[in-house]
Amino acid sequence: MPGQQKVRNGVVVSDKMDKTVVVLVERLVQHVQYKKYVKQRKKYKAHDPENRCKTGDVVTIVETRPLSREKRWLVREVVKQAAVE
Repeated sequence: MPGQQKVRNGVVVSDKMDKTVVVLVERLVQHVQYKKYVKQRKKYKAHDPENRCKTGDVVTIVETRPLSREKRWLVREVVKQAAVE
């Protein structure tokens, strides 16, 4: 369907940049030959305009137009905030 955005859920692993967070997305994929499920991990740089995300937060990101050389995702919502130490 045209106009449908890709959506991913992941954990913020870095919030050191201004208005940008790095989100780690894990997914289970079945191995073609051995039929065993393996974890695949990928890091996405996502735009966080209000700098509200902290390391450890669970967030939902959506695909958007290119915002910089590596940034093509936008933080839609913070699903769960990290525990404060």
